[in-house]
Order: sequence, then structure tokens, then C-alpha cells
Amino acid sequence: MGLTQSRPPVTQELIEKTGFTAEQIEHLHKRFIYLTGDKPVLSKRDFEKVSDLTQNPIRDKIKNAFFDRRNLQPGSYGYESEINFEQFLIVMSYFRPMGGPMDEENINVCRRDKLRFLFNMYDTDNDSKITLDEYRNVVEELLSGNLHIEKETARSIADGAMMEAASICVGQMEPDQIYEGITFEDFLKIWEGIDIETKMHVRFLNMDTIPSCH
Repeated sequence: MGLTQSRPPVTQELIEKTGFTAEQIEHLHKRFIYLTGDKPVLSKRDFEKVSDLTQNPIRDKIKNAFFDRRNLQPGSYGYESEINFEQFLIVMSYFRPMGGPMDEENINVCRRDKLRFLFNMYDTDNDSKITLDEYRNVVEELLSGNLHIEKETARSIADGAMMEAASICVGQMEPDQIYEGITFEDFLKIWEGIDIETKMHVRFLNMDTIPSCH
């Protein structure tokens, strides 16, 4: 049975909540229907249809991000087993490019939201900090496709990055002082001056046709 041509429930509330235009919402609804097979909800298994995602070393973290309640409703924790179209749009809104006539305050809010989304992706146990083990896991996954880099080398890279994060966020540490992990405020300091736009792509969902947020 083929897919139906049902239209998305475009409302002013949905436009204001996500920042997408009615046209953009319709475009994303087509992608949602393609992934779900015309079901009203999306599951992790549906992402298997995204061929580009199978080559991404952190594909599991990307999938989980769509079901992470922290990204769907601030102050919530845990994971959904399925999400509806509105929830799908909310997650996709984190990937909207920062552009157009935005004032400095809105740019900072948009950037902070993107970094919070990225922080949540690294903070897998929801304890509000990225521990050394969590950071090691990210680095190992990112480097997993490079056969010339062994696991111990990846761990050393992660350890060095964590020490650098501690020096940026804490400064000179005492010999017996332990850096327990990267908090969100630390994360903001680490990413200061770095272009977040180049780090958050959603080409795997055909977002190249989506204009900048405004």
C-alpha cells in the first residue's frame, strides 16, 4: 500500500514553537511520513531507512537525541519509545541555521539551544555533566572508522581533551584535585568562539532545502 498524501497539522502555535514556516513544515512532514511509512509516530527502527546515517560513527547518539525527553521538553528526563510529528519538528528545530535578520540576543539564545542539544547528546546518563568515560565513548565512536587509530590512542586523545577542558574551565588545579566532568556552563566556555553551524548538519534528512531561521 502506498503512502498517503496527508497534510501536516500546520498551526500558528507550531510555527511559533519551532520557528519553521508552513512551507518548511510541509517539507519535513513528507520526510516524516517517508520514515514512518505513514504511521503517526516515529521509532528508532524507522531511522534505518536513512542510508547516510548508517555511515555516521555516532548514529546511535543521533537517533537517541530524537527520543531524549530533555530535547523535547526542558526539565524532563528519560527517553520516549516513539515520537509524533510535533516532537520530530521540535528536535529538527535545533538544526535550523542561524541567519537572516536576527539580533544579538536571539542569536545567543539560538546558539545556546544548539549547544544544550549537543551537550545532552554527550551526557548519556542525564547527570548534567559529561564525565571522562562519556567523553572517551564519544571520541572512540568518532574515530571508530579510522583503522589506523587504536582504542588506547582514542582514549589518550579523550583524556588530553578532558585535561584541556579542566584548564579552560577551572584553571590551575591542585595535585589532588579531581575534575568530575564538563558541566553545561563549562561546555559553553569550551565552545566559545567556535562556529556551531559547521558542527550540526542534518543532510541525512534533506534539510539542505530548508532556509535559515529568522
